[in-house]
Parts: sequence; C-alpha cells; structure tokens
Amino acid sequence: MSNPESHPPQLYAAREPIFPRAAHGRFRRLKWIIMGIALAVYYVTPWIRWDRGAAMPDQAVLVDLANRRFFFFWIEIWPHEFYFVAGLLVMAGLGLFLFTSALGRVWCGYACPQTVWTDLFTHVERWIEGDRNAQIRLYRSAWDARKIRLRLTKWALWLVIGLATGGAWVFYYTDAPTLMGNLLRGEAHPVAYSTIIIMTLTTFVFGGFMREQICIYACPWPRIQGAMMDEDTLTVAYREWRGEARGKIRRGEPTKSDQPPGAKGDCIDCFACVNVCPMGIDIRDGQQLECITCALCIDACDEIMDRIGKPRGLIDYMALKDETAERTGQEGDSLIRHVLRPRTLLYFTLWSGIGVVLLLALLMRAPFDLNVTPERNPLFVTLSDGAIRNIYALRLRNKQGEEMAYTVAVTDDRGGAIPGLTLGIEGAAGGRIAVPPDATASLRIYLTAGPGTPLSRADSSDLRLVVRDAGGAQATVGTVFHGKD
Repeated sequence: MSNPESHPPQLYAAREPIFPRAAHGRFRRLKWIIMGIALAVYYVTPWIRWDRGAAMPDQAVLVDLANRRFFFFWIEIWPHEFYFVAGLLVMAGLGLFLFTSALGRVWCGYACPQTVWTDLFTHVERWIEGDRNAQIRLYRSAWDARKIRLRLTKWALWLVIGLATGGAWVFYYTDAPTLMGNLLRGEAHPVAYSTIIIMTLTTFVFGGFMREQICIYACPWPRIQGAMMDEDTLTVAYREWRGEARGKIRRGEPTKSDQPPGAKGDCIDCFACVNVCPMGIDIRDGQQLECITCALCIDACDEIMDRIGKPRGLIDYMALKDETAERTGQEGDSLIRHVLRPRTLLYFTLWSGIGVVLLLALLMRAPFDLNVTPERNPLFVTLSDGAIRNIYALRLRNKQGEEMAYTVAVTDDRGGAIPGLTLGIEGAAGGRIAVPPDATASLRIYLTAGPGTPLSRADSSDLRLVVRDAGGAQATVGTVFHGKD
C-alpha cells in the first residue's frame, strides 16, 4: 500500500476539454443581448466623435496619456482630478458587491469580459466544427486533412477576433482614425504594435484554450464571492427535494411535482444541464466554485421538463433559504424580499451616495484652475514712497476648448473691498488675462498697499484672490499679504 504522503494533493488539475452543447431559452437570449451590447460598446466607442473645439481632441472617449487627461464625451478629467476616477472604481467595487449579494455571480455569468469573449469563441467553434457531439468526434479523431482544415479555420477566426480586440484597445489611447492610418502604413509607434500583439495573443489563448481555467485559477472573484453571498442570495440551484430520486419516467407518470407519496423525482438524469454548462460541472451536486450562474442549465432543464410534461423550475434561480422552506411544503420569499434586504440596501446606499457626491463635484467644479503662490524672497518690497508691495506667482489653467479672458479681483477674508490696495498684473492688458484653449498661463501679480494703510502696518493679513471668466464662473484662493510691522 502506497504512502499517502508520497502523493500530495495537486493544486492545479490538467484541463479536460469541455464541449458545451448549444442552449436555447430565455437566459440564452439574454446572454446574446448582453454579449452584443458589450462587444458593440467595446469596438465602436473609440470611433464616436465629439466636437470640443479646434485645439481639443474630437474623440468622445479618450485616455490621453501624452497630456495626462481623460475625456468622456463632455467630461474632461485632469491629473489633479483623479479622485473622480478613484470614486468610479469604488463605485464599481460596491456595484459588484451589490449584485453578488442580490444575484450571486451574475457579473461572471453575463458581463465579464472573459465570459463574453469565451462565449463568442465558443459560438465560432460551434459554427465551424458543429455542436457538442460533432466536436467530441473531431477531438477524438486522427489528424487528417479535414481536422487540420477545420482547426486552422477556427484558429484563424479566433486570431481575427483577437486582432480586432487588441486593435480596439489601443484606439482608446489616441485618435482612432489617425492611428488606424498609421497602423496600415506601418508608421505607428512600436508600442502600439506590441500592445496589439500582446492583446491579440492574450485574447486568443484565454478565450480559445484556457476558458474556464481563467475563472477557476486566475480570477480571485470566485473566492471573494463567498463572503458576499448568504442564504438570501438568488443563485442557480437544483431543487433536490423535487428531483431525487433520479430515473427514467414515462410521460404522464406521477412524480414528486405531482405530490404523490413515494413518487419518483422529476429529474430523468439526462445530463442536459451538464452538457450545456461552459464550466463542465453538474449543478445537481450543489453550489460549486466553478459555477458562474450563467443559467444555461436552467434553459436546458426547462426544455426537458416541457418535453416530459413536468413543471419548469427543477433548476432555477433561487435562494438556499427558499430551497429549505420548499422541502417542508412552504413557499419561498418573493423576489423583492430577497433583493431589498438590509445588506443590499446598505450597498446601494453607499454606491448611490458616492455617485451623488461625484456628480455634485462634477457639476460644481470651475472650468478653470487657479493657483497662487506668494514669493518668499523677499516677503515684501518697500517702495520709495513708503508703500509695501507683495509679489505673487499666478498659474491659471484654461480647461475649455476656446480662448478665455479672465479678470482678477482682491478682497479681504470676508469678501469685502480693501482700501488703499492696488492690483497690477504682469503682461495683462487692461487687467484682463487671455489664456489660449487647453493651456496654462503663468504670470506675476503685484499687490501694493499705500503708506500708512492697515495692510502696510500689519505683519500679515489674509486676502482672497477672485478670478472670473467671461461666462461668470469664478474661483477663489486664499493668500497672505505681508507688511513691514
């Protein structure tokens, strides 16, 4: 007898090829719709145009790394406004917690990029090689001319999809039409070509050959989801109380769904739910890490139940709490009670609260940025008539797509006028600062307090610089005026 310690458990199992059968039903149609929308958004978005003016890029969604900005239709995010991006990432995380708490791994089953592209690759494979049985026969057959032709055709189409995926990715980082022309002429930057190659091969390997292994071994979410789900979470489950004991039944034969004592279960052990599963698992074995809750097993089982004249729902979206209640003949809770419970309401409150704060911050932000720094060496200059002058470095950034003119005013810390204080701006004609579109103006401001005025006698006084544009928007920054006392 061999020593068990000489054969330690394996952390990684060699991949067994999975050939899912085509499914038909409401959840398969839902997956088609979501996949079509997701792919359309990903491939089409970089080509949407948005007019921002002559000096600004006209791509609706653009990550402008060269100028360190992010454009999303009418919204422009600058580097110092990264808190918007951070807030969106937090909202995305809370959104995953919310959906997982309410509906299990619904993200994994319908909208995850790995799921979407794997689903696309699977349909291409089925279109070329046939459905499940034909694929199994081809896999087991010898390498002849037909098998080589089918495999090369499939791999070529996968590479085309991967190339389109990698190409679409780089279009988000520069002007798409310009980059496309440069790519076709061989004039694009090597980084663009290398990125496309990496993304193409990654999509080809992940979607074509690794598939479910990415979800099982590479993705952390199956392990995190355990903390997000509870007995009220709606997930794909098998009604064991109704399906067992399994076995063949004749049409019209009473089963447990008809509630006769000692009847057979509704499950005829046809393995339809297993054959359509893209993860290759048997949902009748209970909750499993591999299950992505895509619900294709529900469609397959409902189709069988229709054929044998039994009620649908042997496999269904349900909560573990409901399955326990149904065993005793009680009804489960309603969908609303499962979704609207303290845990999901807390996630939704946090999610919507962050969204409202980000929206208000976006609506209230000024269309220009202002920075004022007093010169420290020297703190002030005494003029020949005894007046005190302070000098400030002003940086004014115009974040709009057209040239703007700005005016500068000075008030005390309560917003009132300051007697005996004059304002001078270096290089500003008529006191107006003209800043080109999407540019920053750096200039000097001179504040002079007349001799004998409170500002000139005080050691330091708080001031406010108020800058307004032609549209009425304004920004205020506090500073200090140093006197000679």
